[in-house]
Amino acid sequence: MTLRKLLEKLSDSETHGDTSVSISSLTCDSRAVQPGALFFALRGVQADGHRYIEKAVAAGAAAVILEDAASAPAGIPWVRVADGRAAMGRIAALFNGDPTAAKPLIGITGTNGKTTTTYLIEAILAAAGQPAAVLGTISYRFGTTTIQASHTTPESTDLQRAFRQLADAGAEAFVMEVSSHALEQKRVDGCQFDIGIFSNLTRDHLDYHGTMENYLESKSRLFSDLLTPSEEKPRRRAAINMDDPYGEEIARRAACPVVTFGIQGHCDVRPTGVTSSINGIRATMVTPAGEFEFTSRLLGRFNLSNILAAAAAGVALELPLSAIKYGIENHSTVPGRMERVENREGVTCLVDYAHTGDALENVLSTLQEIATGRIITLFGCGGDRDNGKRPIMGRVAATMSDLAIVTSDNPRTEEPADILRQIRSGIINMPPLPQGEGRGEGWVIREYRPDELTGGFADKGFILVENRREAIRLAINLAHPGDIVLLAGKGHEDYQIIGTVKHHFYDREEAAASFTEKAA
Repeated sequence: MTLRKLLEKLSDSETHGDTSVSISSLTCDSRAVQPGALFFALRGVQADGHRYIEKAVAAGAAAVILEDAASAPAGIPWVRVADGRAAMGRIAALFNGDPTAAKPLIGITGTNGKTTTTYLIEAILAAAGQPAAVLGTISYRFGTTTIQASHTTPESTDLQRAFRQLADAGAEAFVMEVSSHALEQKRVDGCQFDIGIFSNLTRDHLDYHGTMENYLESKSRLFSDLLTPSEEKPRRRAAINMDDPYGEEIARRAACPVVTFGIQGHCDVRPTGVTSSINGIRATMVTPAGEFEFTSRLLGRFNLSNILAAAAAGVALELPLSAIKYGIENHSTVPGRMERVENREGVTCLVDYAHTGDALENVLSTLQEIATGRIITLFGCGGDRDNGKRPIMGRVAATMSDLAIVTSDNPRTEEPADILRQIRSGIINMPPLPQGEGRGEGWVIREYRPDELTGGFADKGFILVENRREAIRLAINLAHPGDIVLLAGKGHEDYQIIGTVKHHFYDREEAAASFTEKAA
C-alpha cells in the first residue's frame, strides 16, 4: 500500500517527499523496522521516538511519521502530524483493511468485571449466530486462533493486525477489553466501535494516572470521543452502569444514545426477583424489549452486574432476547475469575483475579453471603504499582475474612517485605468498629506468627507469609470441610515476576498440589 493511500484519513498532516512510496509494514519500535516499513516517531512515557529516527532509516524505513519537524530525516519521505498516536491508530486500521468497519465491535472499559463481561457477550453473540473474537487480559482469540495477550489492549499497529487475523479466521464480531492506558495513549483510535460499556470506576492504576479525575478522563474517552455516530456506524450506543457513582457522569459525556443498566433504580436493563446461593443466581431480566427469567452459575452481586452489562449490550445490538438468555445461561467458566479448584477435602477453593480493594470487597461480600464455614483469604499487591491501594486491600481482607494471609503478588523490583508492611499498616491502623460488625464477634484482629498456626486458628486475624507457595500451602492446610479459601490477585496469571524475571507460578496448580499433599 502506498504512503499516499495511508494518509487519506489524516486531515491535519503535512507531507514532504514522494508519497507514492510503497509501505510494507508499520511500527513505532525502531528495533522492529524492516525494509519498507513506515516508522512512527512517538513521544512515549520513557523515551522519545524522534531520537530513533536515524536508526529506523538505517534499518530500511521507507517513510517516517513524526510530530517535530526538527527531527525530519533526509532522503526519505516524512509526514508531520499534530498527534502521532492518533495518526498511528487511523493508519493502522486502513493498512489492515479497516477490519472493524463492517463488523460489530463491542468495547468494555472499567476497573473491574471486563473479562467476565467479554465472555458473557461472546456467548450471547454465538447464540445469535455471530461468532465473536475476544480481545482481553487473558488472550486475543477466536476458535482455534489464539494470540497471546502482552497487554489488555496492545499498540494500535498490533491491535489492528490482530483484528485482521481474527476476521480472516472467521470472526463475525469483536468483543474487547479497553484499558485506561489504551484510551489515554490512543491505541484504540481507528477502531470502529458499535457499543461502549462502562462497568465501574474504582481506585487502580493511579501510579500511571496520578488522580481519580485523570483516570475518569481516560475512561470517558471511549464514550465522548470514540462513539460519535458515523457513516460506517450510525447506530452507536453506550451501555452505562448506573449503580456506579461515576455512571451518571459517563452517561452525560456520551456522544451517542445511552442504554442504562443497574441492580438499583429504574434502569433500562435491570433484574427483579433475585435469589443468590452457592449454586449461582436466579432472576428475571427486565429490558426495553421485554422480560425473561434466567439462571446463571456465576456467583454474587458483582457478577449480576456483569450479566446486566452483557444483556444491555445485547439489547443495544437489537439481538433476540432468546439469544441473550441462552448466552447468560450457557456461559463457560472464566479462567481465574471465581474459578474453583476441585478437591476431596470438602473445601470451596476459589482462584480470582481481584487485585483492587473494590474487587476484593465485591468477592468477599459474595462469599460472606454463601459461607457456612470460615473464610480464609490469601492476597498480595503488585510491586512498582499504585501503593495507595495496599493498606486499603489489607483493611478489606482483614475485615471480611476469618483469616487474611498477606503474601507476595508480583513484587517486581520492590522488596516483598516492604509491600507486606504497607498492607499490614492498613490492618493494624484500622479504626475500631462496633461490636459484632464484620465476621466474628467484636473487633479484635490478631496478628499471628507461623508457629501459632500449627494447630489451626480460633481468633479472627492475619499473618504475613512472604513466599506465595508457602502461603497457599498454609491456607489449604488450615481449611476445614465447609470452609472457603480465596486465592486472590493473580487469577489466570501463570507466572510471578520477581525482580525483572518472570517465573512460572500458577495459583491453581499450587492449590491442587497442596490439596494432594494434605490428602497424602
